[in-house]
Order: sequence, then C-alpha cells, then structure tokens
Amino acid sequence: MIKLQGCVDQNYMVLGLGRSGMASVGALTASGANVICWDDDEEKRSLASSKGFQIKNTISDFDWQSIDRLIISPGIPHHFPLPHPIIAAAIAAGVLVDNDVGLFFQSVATESWSNFSVRPKIVAVTGSNGKSTTASLLYYIFSTLGYKSQLAGNIGHGVLDINPPGNNEIIILELSSYQIEVARTLSPDIAIFTNFSADHLDRHGGLGGYPAA
Repeated sequence: MIKLQGCVDQNYMVLGLGRSGMASVGALTASGANVICWDDDEEKRSLASSKGFQIKNTISDFDWQSIDRLIISPGIPHHFPLPHPIIAAAIAAGVLVDNDVGLFFQSVATESWSNFSVRPKIVAVTGSNGKSTTASLLYYIFSTLGYKSQLAGNIGHGVLDINPPGNNEIIILELSSYQIEVARTLSPDIAIFTNFSADHLDRHGGLGGYPAA
C-alpha cells in the first residue's frame, strides 16, 4: 500500500466504494486521515461498514466546511452528463475534488528515494484503445529484462494498492480518461498516448472534451 503524505488529521470524504474507492479509504485511514465514505449502493456501504469504515448516514444537509477534500471513483460523473449530487455540492462549497490517481502521484515519491542509486520510474499509458495491451506488454518486457516492475491502475492492482517502489523499479499504470481528468496531480516520467477515437462523449461533454481529458 502507498503511504499517503500530507493527510494526517485532514478530513476526507470518499465517494464510491468499488476497488479504487475502498483502496482510497484504506490508504487514507492508514495514513492518519479522518475518513467518511458513501456509495449509492447499500450493499457496498454495508461491506465498507463491516471493515470498520465510517459511513455517512445521509447525504442531505451535509457540512462541507468540515471536509478538506472529496475523493471520487472514476465511474462517477463529476461534470457530464450531470454531476453526482455529492460532487455538485462539494464543488459549490469550494471543496477540492480528487481521486486515487491524484493521491498516488502526490505521495509516491518519498525522502527514501534520495537513497536509491537509480530512482523508480513511472510510465503512464492512456488512449482510446490498446491501453491494456500496451501496459501489459511493457510490464512483460521490463520483467523479462530483469527489472522489478508493478502493473496497476485501470488494470491489475489499484494505484494505491501497490507496494512502495524500490530502487530502479518500473511502475506501469494504465489510466483511463475518467481517471486522468479528475487527478489533481499527474506527473509520470513517461506518458504514452496510444490513439484517439470518438468514445465516452457523453461523459466528456462532446468531441472536444474527450481528448482534452
């Protein structure tokens, strides 16, 4: 798990309790943040509650002044076609909206990296088609060449579930447009854009919004 920086005693709300959301709650809690969470699916709320996570009992009349940042899952719309009510309320209250990818890039590099002879490298792969294939091939190539490597993001592990990178390690992330457009911090060493085709246009507000994301 990636230990998150700058989270101690900060108040976070996590919206969406799928793979990335649950990883975000776990990483934030382990890093000293105060976390409450919500999912529209009652079954997912129950599962999170069974793990000891604090669930918001109601989403009405919520005090956004007590929240430092809202972390959202990639499947939840924050602009188009309509923002989720919780996201709309957070934005109206001036609360920062981020996701697990933003938390990852905010925290992955630590002081320990100064002790490495070769610091880790992060490769991010995106595009309309071929992301999974390209990321998987890169992971296979680097592993075959003897590099310690990890594959995560929209494939394999969630970005916060990987082990902290070590000396001369290669981290390969497959990132969708849904993940990229929300992340407040995004700083890979190498970014690969495979291709573009008209897709997800309802989510990105048209043909201009998708490549922009």
